[in-house]
Amino acid sequence: MEEVNQSVVSKFIILGLCDSWELQAFFLVTFSSLYLITILGNTFIVVIIITDPHLHSPMYFLLANLSFIDFCLSSVTTPKMITDFLQEKKTISFGGCMCQIFFGHFFGGGEMVLLVSMAYDCYVAICKPLHYSSIMNRHKCIGLVMMSWIIGFVHSVSQLVIILKLPFCGPGELDSFFCDIPLVIKLACMDTYILEILINADSGVLATICFILLLISYSHILFTVCFHSKSGSSKALSTCTAHITVVVLFFGPCIFMYMWPVNIMWVDKFLAVFYAVITPLLNPAIYTFRNKEIKVAMRRLKC
Repeated sequence: MEEVNQSVVSKFIILGLCDSWELQAFFLVTFSSLYLITILGNTFIVVIIITDPHLHSPMYFLLANLSFIDFCLSSVTTPKMITDFLQEKKTISFGGCMCQIFFGHFFGGGEMVLLVSMAYDCYVAICKPLHYSSIMNRHKCIGLVMMSWIIGFVHSVSQLVIILKLPFCGPGELDSFFCDIPLVIKLACMDTYILEILINADSGVLATICFILLLISYSHILFTVCFHSKSGSSKALSTCTAHITVVVLFFGPCIFMYMWPVNIMWVDKFLAVFYAVITPLLNPAIYTFRNKEIKVAMRRLKC
């Protein structure tokens, strides 16, 4: 077994989303446009928050980091997918595959933790408004962001270490448009049942903890909102609705991809596209169109 290691496999064959050239031409135009909008939208949010002094608050500091992570997350797999639409034979090097796995889980894990931090910020703002400034100070905000990056890094490394030790003997086919652990691990020349359980447990524990914390935070927030005035409740509910929408859009595909896989290929591909392409696009749209202060900042920028 030692003689058959990953050095035997220099690349993987990617089957992509479909075989039809007509559909691939359609996907090329569609996903290129979506990716461009995602990059411009998330970049715009980061720039406007940095340049507008009125947006220098904990909430927008976390939002800028969320947009930056979405910018990075969409760039892990989408550019490769777009260029592959122009290729008859789609392949990815072993190193490129490992990079997709590492950065996909790095930014994905970081975003999970960051969404929890944003829920905590929302909780403090609504449930403890008089103590908001003292609780959500500069050091706390930086600490929350650093924690999201560190946890994302540790999560990603723990996943990659397992994959790098697997023996891959001969070329393998990935029935997807990018490398991800559930697909790559099936190409190993050994029984990976135990490893699949460990990897799913790793991803599942992080996702479950974050999701439970989010449920607790927003349940407490919504309970508190019920006892406030109508004007305050309306603003709080608007903010919470935007946050909850992003959480559902992000965790929905993750649950079915890692924690509760359906094992239906077209469903898996749809969820992968939604997670990698659509979610990073919707995040800035949801926060921008539902946020009055962002709209006012856009008007100031035009002036």
